[in-house]
Amino acid sequence: MMEGKVTAGWDHETDILVVGSGAGAMTAAIVAADNHADVLVIEKGELFGGTTATSGGVLWIPNSHLAKAAGQEDSRDEAIEYIAALAGKVDRKQIEAFVDTAPAMLQYVEREANVLYNSIPYTDYHAELPGGKLGWRSHDPVPVDGRLLGDDLKWMRPTHPAAMLFGKISWTAAEAAPMITRWPGWIKSLIKVLWRYYSDVGQRIKSDRARFLTGGNALVARLKLAMDKRHVPLWRKTAFEDLIVEDGRVVGAIVSRDGRHQRIRARKGVILAAGGFERNAELRGANLKQSPDPDASGGQPCNTGDALIAAQKIGAAVDRLDSAWWAPTIKVPGEDRARPLFFERSLPGSMIVNQAGKRFTNEAASYHICGKEMFEKNLPGAETTPAYVIFDATFRKKYPMGPVMPVFPDFTMRGEVKEIVTKASSIAELAEKLGLPVDALVETVERFNANARKGEDPDFGRGHQPYDRYYGDPKVQPNPNLLPLEKAPFYALPVNPGDIGTNGGLVTDSAGAVLDQAGKRIEGLYAVGNTAASVMGGSYPGAGATIGPAMTFGYAAARDMTGANQPAG
Repeated sequence: MMEGKVTAGWDHETDILVVGSGAGAMTAAIVAADNHADVLVIEKGELFGGTTATSGGVLWIPNSHLAKAAGQEDSRDEAIEYIAALAGKVDRKQIEAFVDTAPAMLQYVEREANVLYNSIPYTDYHAELPGGKLGWRSHDPVPVDGRLLGDDLKWMRPTHPAAMLFGKISWTAAEAAPMITRWPGWIKSLIKVLWRYYSDVGQRIKSDRARFLTGGNALVARLKLAMDKRHVPLWRKTAFEDLIVEDGRVVGAIVSRDGRHQRIRARKGVILAAGGFERNAELRGANLKQSPDPDASGGQPCNTGDALIAAQKIGAAVDRLDSAWWAPTIKVPGEDRARPLFFERSLPGSMIVNQAGKRFTNEAASYHICGKEMFEKNLPGAETTPAYVIFDATFRKKYPMGPVMPVFPDFTMRGEVKEIVTKASSIAELAEKLGLPVDALVETVERFNANARKGEDPDFGRGHQPYDRYYGDPKVQPNPNLLPLEKAPFYALPVNPGDIGTNGGLVTDSAGAVLDQAGKRIEGLYAVGNTAASVMGGSYPGAGATIGPAMTFGYAAARDMTGANQPAG
């Protein structure tokens, strides 16, 4: 931190400096520019788009105009009731601010920035709770042609392999679910997706990367195009290092660019939107003691908590640093991040066991709940680091499991994937190869199979809740999430308690302004996205509950900084 009276020596001046280039950052930049502010966006990495670009790009927005247009009922009160039941000690004013502002934000980016979405029937993760809904709060980005980005396409961070078909082919949420769960017509959808990818011969000659952009890539592309239209610069390979404070107010930042330190003045303030700290070994070890290994994270490598550290140095308050968006993950050798198991656990014919050879959770629960269960039940003699996901030949043929794709025979697996796959002709042999108690694993599988044949899971209730069934196979009855594991060979992959980002961070008010430890604003400093403590507390209400609030509070912060929330006159 630099503090004191500073009047000269700036390398660059702007009204608002935005640190980070994910959806929250870009939304803030667009809104600020529309309110006549000069804006600069900086990105630490060589690639822009942040965690958003790697994700599915889904937004969780309750009571939206798109849901209403689809004929779906929702209300402010139901949304507040639902979030409050899950979020715990989060200030109710924060929850109300999100619920009230999110629909307006979505309308704004649609109208002013051509950021297009569809409301989809993706159930809330806890739809059984009061205020929960069986769909239409999650919104899927409308695809966009990557050629519109020109040369910027190669500098946009690619989608995480876990969110693409075969790890490289883009698809929409509407296309993915039917193919994953083998709904009627899935083969036609598969052919369509494959044709769309392989018929782009010009791009295939140059790169594996798809130019048909979906998910987070579609969202980031549309936001980048909107920034370009407003002539908002984005400096890549510009690392944020520290805040500059003058008379108690944040007036700029020190960055590292082109091999030297530069001082950027921000007349109206700085917005920290640089992601969480999941890839910082020291911070993770100190705060996420239940899951201390950065290699277990699916978060992108630049998320090392630089903004969090700098804000704490000037007295910013923090909350829930021991919390993350949890997920069971698989680490494939050579990949720069782990692969979250978002949906595969729900598919019938698989189970997850600990090192005692026992099941310990409902595998089909949301990835946040399942990941959290992994570290909460990591006990001596029944360790879950790693646990093992086990499936049989029937599953192997029909469904994906992390990096293991169906249909294609075992010999086609990449060498790195073969390194982590264990294969055996019987459950007993599988237990021996994994070093698990043979009798215990055999007994676990036999009990699971007997209940699965009846469509029951008396131990953990798999398939009983709406979210469980969302990624079940509807052709499997009476329970779309359960089939016995009985056809050899049998397979196993190691699974760790991981995450897709941290969700504890800087304490902010309802406009995204950072608060000090006395609850007062640090003037000129705002934080959004995973740099801030989430409005969702330690919970995960539904698909898009990370990016939805990031964009909402980015919108609110920019309006607050530019005076757009002030009454006229």
